[in-house]
Amino acid sequence: MTAATLPSLVAELAARTPDAPALVAGERRLSFGELDEAARRAATVLADAGESVGLLAPNRADWLVVALGAMRAGARVDAFNTWSKAWDLEHLLAASACRVLVTVERARSTDTLGELRRLVPEVLDGGRSERFPALERVIVLGEQWDGLLATAGPTDADHSTPDDVAFVLYTSGSTSRPKAVPLCQGDMLANGASIGDRMGLSAADRVWLGSPLFWSFGSANALPATWTHGACLVVQEHFAPAEAADLLAAERCTAAYLLPTMVDALIPQAGRVRAVTSLRTGLTIGRPEEVERAVRELDVPELCNVYGSTEVYGNCCVTPHDAPLELRLVSQGPPLDGVEVRAVDPDGRVLPTGEAGELQVRGHVMPGYLGAPEATAAVMTADGWFRTGDRLLVRDDGYVEFGARLTDMIKTSGINVAPAEVESYLAGHPAVAEVAVVGAPHPSRGEVVIAFVTVTEGVDGETLQAWCREGIAGYKVPFRVVVLPELPRTVTGKLTRSTLVELAVEEAR
Repeated sequence: MTAATLPSLVAELAARTPDAPALVAGERRLSFGELDEAARRAATVLADAGESVGLLAPNRADWLVVALGAMRAGARVDAFNTWSKAWDLEHLLAASACRVLVTVERARSTDTLGELRRLVPEVLDGGRSERFPALERVIVLGEQWDGLLATAGPTDADHSTPDDVAFVLYTSGSTSRPKAVPLCQGDMLANGASIGDRMGLSAADRVWLGSPLFWSFGSANALPATWTHGACLVVQEHFAPAEAADLLAAERCTAAYLLPTMVDALIPQAGRVRAVTSLRTGLTIGRPEEVERAVRELDVPELCNVYGSTEVYGNCCVTPHDAPLELRLVSQGPPLDGVEVRAVDPDGRVLPTGEAGELQVRGHVMPGYLGAPEATAAVMTADGWFRTGDRLLVRDDGYVEFGARLTDMIKTSGINVAPAEVESYLAGHPAVAEVAVVGAPHPSRGEVVIAFVTVTEGVDGETLQAWCREGIAGYKVPFRVVVLPELPRTVTGKLTRSTLVELAVEEAR
């Protein structure tokens, strides 16, 4: 492929193999020719979108049509999490400063339009919002979007360039609100092509994705890895194990993007999944026993183990699909093409191979968090290395092995949750005096969020948990909210998180 942007890649494939399958999403099937045509029409609809189009929708064909059209029109795509409630959306709308928001009426149990009406009723009624002055219109996928697309003439213009930001993805970190991670067109395609090579993909493959496209695992990883190889992407709107097994079988999928929680959910369907004799390769993360369980129980013999983060385009290290299984179980592979890695000690000294330290990455790395120079300076060195905050070692053969997370980030069911973000929301409850949030190990979710609070009036943990469930994205809702007489502190008054972690482990059990 010669294309260096996502829209030009689809256009190239449409010219070369117009009838080849590009996308399966529910009842919709699009060839590369049909996808390119729809993207050109979407670009006409979004011609006045400016710098950013907000996209708030689950995995469906229109998510990709909107994204491609926005990029053709010269806009980036700010991909919003569909679990977001009004509290989350307030930050996302402000951070993105999007002129156009494309959304759905509902996303599973979330009344998406209802949440938006709490924030921007004026815009939904055709006016302007004082709180979000950049936002000019909201387009709802379905009848409204279909009507706009049907009357729009396809444009030949493509304003995307390799240096443009393709997606802005919002990831939890040490701050109380998600950071905006810009990912550029050229780096995204180059990194994705290398991931697809490690998976052994070709144009004959059909790649299943049950994770959301608004995660880097989807938009910055599965999407470019699949299409740079001319393969077909098969997306599931919301992961459900029985439906996933049926979809894998019906579409004769050859590759799957898996997470440990998905594997655990699919194992009861193992007979149906193992019947998919076409399933050969894919990506996953996890401990050796979790990776082996996926390989053995689901019969994915060439499954790749990976390491990465949103800031490094989803993955920066991937094991080759044909490497010995014993190597794929214990390591996350060598760096991808165009990527360098090194381990450093707390003083910044580069460590020799075989010694564990903080992994730093250079090459296909984000240009810096949008609107957050201090946060960028905290994770980027002066010479362009990204500080991952994870402890790994680099082996003599160039493969990396994951050790532990050095930050207090909680990773639950494959999703990063910043304790500070949950603490910030809980602190807004009128009865909460103090709050501290930590993670605790969980057998199927990896970790779960445990919140400890002190209160000024009679309110219990279940009430506070329900309050969280009403106001913030579901994956951020604490597994337990524990009311304590006081939070544990040292004699100098410093919060003792180690004590809280021990308490959290008991709560998680």
